[in-house]
Amino acid sequence: MIPAIILFAVTYALMLIFSKYRPYIAIASGLVFILTGMLPVNEIWGSLDWNVILMIAGTMGLVALFTESKMPALLADLVMEKVPNVKWAAVALSLFAGIISAFVDNVATVLMVAPIALAICKKLKTNPVPFIIAIAVSSNLQGAATLIGDTTAIMLGSALDMSFLEFFWYQGKPSIFFAVELGAVLSALIILFIFRKETTAVEKNESRTKVEDIVPTLFLVAALVLLILVSFIPEKPAETNGLICCALLVIALVYTIIKKKSFSSIVAPLKEIDFTTIGILFGLFLMIGGITAQGVIDMVAKALANLGGGNVFLLYTIIVWGSVVISAFIDNIPYVATMIPVIGGIAAALGIDPTPLYFGLLSGATLGGNCTPIGASANITGLGRLRKEGYEVKNRDFFRIGIPFTLAAIIPAYIYVWMVYGI
Repeated sequence: MIPAIILFAVTYALMLIFSKYRPYIAIASGLVFILTGMLPVNEIWGSLDWNVILMIAGTMGLVALFTESKMPALLADLVMEKVPNVKWAAVALSLFAGIISAFVDNVATVLMVAPIALAICKKLKTNPVPFIIAIAVSSNLQGAATLIGDTTAIMLGSALDMSFLEFFWYQGKPSIFFAVELGAVLSALIILFIFRKETTAVEKNESRTKVEDIVPTLFLVAALVLLILVSFIPEKPAETNGLICCALLVIALVYTIIKKKSFSSIVAPLKEIDFTTIGILFGLFLMIGGITAQGVIDMVAKALANLGGGNVFLLYTIIVWGSVVISAFIDNIPYVATMIPVIGGIAAALGIDPTPLYFGLLSGATLGGNCTPIGASANITGLGRLRKEGYEVKNRDFFRIGIPFTLAAIIPAYIYVWMVYGI
């Protein structure tokens, strides 16, 4: 267990220090976990989240066709007509991403909204880095708002046997949705503060961009609708979302070949699939699979629970803030999966309602990923999109937005959940 912890810690330190080489560092570390036997061969496949990998590949291709059609440029024109300056454009985009992310996977949300932000920044001749970071962290926040917003929300809903509506009203009280939205309001103020100096007026275009082909937009909308609809299907294959995105990409590419009467027309969209981002995630999944196989996550989860003793409020506090810290460095899915039965056992032993502990786990684990650039798949995807545009994001650029955003979102949720369900 100790070698696994050391390797994991060293890898994350190197990834933060040498940001340009993150894919190589992550994959190399994953291979070390395999070669040393810390990640057993029979667990390699299961440790890879193929749903996320397939969804990124499929959505990136769809987004490339979407961008090529000039629809993002038109949407950018529409946004610019409604906002007075750059500051409010950033707030509007982050809120828009948050709304979508309450119903669609965070990674897909970032990939769908990023082209609009990039088009706006290009028209305004402003740096897109803070825009994309704001979109990524807003997407992560809203993942806990509904039953279908994120994998962790689905897992918790299953554990508590919650329906879609019970994320809004549970046990006769306002549910987790309102905790998230309270945090969203305050975090929007943080975005407003961060962009306070961006007061450059938005010039109104005399004419709007003309969309060359509406069909790529329809494919992207179809992906959005299908991802929402399949979220209501129980016991579906884990890779369902990824397969939907890839299937739609294949159909879209066939359409492109037929429309342009050339096989070479699909080369550009396929080149837009960011294999650097996929490489980072591939390595991270192997690393997390390794420390999970070595019992590290299970040990950390039980240690967090034991620290609370018999004091329920202290236990709740430790679970919330411990989840924030842990999820800043590891994927929240295996962590939440481990903590759910642990919390259930503790609640049964103490004879208490586990609801505040479960809601605290969900809010802390969901928001913790916003603390670091490699703490959530949405962050990695957003930074990968920027890298494709020629922007290399420094750690301090991410921390400047991610950390205050996280605190603004988690503190009200922490207070709300305890006031409504804990007292």
